[in-house]
This record gives sequence, C-alpha cells and structure tokens, in this order.
Amino acid sequence: MSDLHVTPDSRPLGKSGILVSPVAWGMWRFAGNTESEGRALIDAAFEAGVTLFDTADIYGFDGSGGFGDAETLLGRILAASPGLRDRMVLTTKGGITPPVPYDSSRDYLMAALDASLARMQVEQVDLYQIHRPDILTHPHEVARTLEDMVTSGKVRSIGVSNYTPAQTATLASFLTNVPIATQQPEFSPLFLDPMTNGLFDQAIEHDIAVLAWSPLGGGRIAKPTTPHETAVADALDTVAAKFGVSRSIATYSWIMAHPARVIPIVGTQNAGRIAELRDVCKVSWSRDDWYAVLTAARGAPLP
Repeated sequence: MSDLHVTPDSRPLGKSGILVSPVAWGMWRFAGNTESEGRALIDAAFEAGVTLFDTADIYGFDGSGGFGDAETLLGRILAASPGLRDRMVLTTKGGITPPVPYDSSRDYLMAALDASLARMQVEQVDLYQIHRPDILTHPHEVARTLEDMVTSGKVRSIGVSNYTPAQTATLASFLTNVPIATQQPEFSPLFLDPMTNGLFDQAIEHDIAVLAWSPLGGGRIAKPTTPHETAVADALDTVAAKFGVSRSIATYSWIMAHPARVIPIVGTQNAGRIAELRDVCKVSWSRDDWYAVLTAARGAPLP
C-alpha cells in the first residue's frame, strides 16, 4: 500500500487559473517587524519555495489601533523593491470592522479593497477574501460586489474565510461569472471541524482550494500543556523522528496529506522556522501513522 506523500509542485488555487506553492506564509503578526526584518522574512519564504503570501486589513490591530499595519509595512517593502510583487501570489482579506464587528456591504467592501491596495501600494491582489461572514448582508449583494471587484481589474480571484459549507454554497449560488477559488478555515490536528462538517468534501466537489489558518493549533502543538495535546504531539513526533524533521513540519505535512490538498498558512515570524518549510516534502505518511495522529486528535478510537 503506497504512502501518502506531498510533492513540492505548484498547485492550482481552485478554479482561478493561478498556481501557488503547497504552503503559504501568513502575516498575522507581521506588523511588529521593521522594514529590514520584514524583507528578510519575505526572502526566507521565497527561499523555502513559498509563493503564496496571506495578509488582511485587520492584521496589526491590537484592540485599539494598528488596523492595516501589516499591509502598510508590506507596502513599504514592495515600494522599496520593484519587482518583488511580481514574485508573489498576494492575498488579502476584508470585512472585519472593529468594533462592529463585520460588514460585507458593497460600499464597505469596495472602500476596504481600495484602502488595502493603497496601503500595500499595489494595483491588484491575486486573491481577495471575505474575512468573516456578515450575517446582515444578503449573499446576493456580496456576490455582485466580489464579481465587480474582479471586473474592475483590482482582484484576480475571490474567496471566503471562516464561512460554513452552507454559507459558501449559498454565496456560490449567486455568483455568475467568477467561482469561489478558496475557503480559509481554521484547521489543525487540534481543530478537526473542516474534516467532519463537510467543508473539505465541498472543497473537493467544487474544486475550491483550502487555506488552513492556525495549523499548529495556536502554538499548542509546539508547546502542549494538556494530556490531549501531548498525545497529539507524541503521535506527530513518531513521524518527525523517522524523517528528521521538526514537529511543526510533521504537522504541516499531516495536514497536506488530506486529499483536499490543504495549504497550511504558516504564521511564524522566525526566519529559521520559515527555512524549515523546505523539509515539508521529505515526509511520507503511512496510513497507520496518519490515522494514529487522527486518533490522538479525536481523543477516541475511530469507529
């Protein structure tokens, strides 16, 4: 029986026609860096084979200020290095409006997109995602807004983040010219919902790329503190030791082995840990080992 092996080849970003790396690098904590530090992290990601860079207008917000700071820092770096933008598949998100908290109305999203482009000093993003669903905006309005973003030339493809499968299907039913390219849920061995609530199945059925945020369980896989977390870490360590990689790399590869071809968004702001991403394709998962992690993650035997 063949092992489950992740290849380093680029893969389609859903039906967008865009090819991306099998791992993404996220900028949730990017705003705290200087320009030189930020550029070094971007270079480390490139050297590790990453082409997909994920940010959002909310990144940098600390509860009272900092909204847009991650995009602003990225914009300064891109402006200082002509040609750097062309090397990346750039994504951003909008729709979280502290303290509202969510707004997906047409007027807001159009203004949010323009503000993001201005902060990043670019004319177009490769992917624009609704960050969290706004219950008060009809999906027909959201669909028309997203399609108009693409028609305007400011956005190449569109997606959603933190949507349920039903919300995704409803939005898709109102789209006429542009498919949903991506779905960005939380997913890790400590948060399995997308594997069980139909999200991965929907993504496979409709060729939607899955971008997983918090793939290390908010750091709990790296530093487990409960018996459950420790059991998951131990199961991952068994495979990490076989292939001479870190537990984090074993975790990313476990996520990527799913047939939905999940792309983990790695949020580390440490250049050395980013460099480790080159090792992710060294790991081959036997079914026994992969299911051992799942069993530990479930905290109960499989049925």
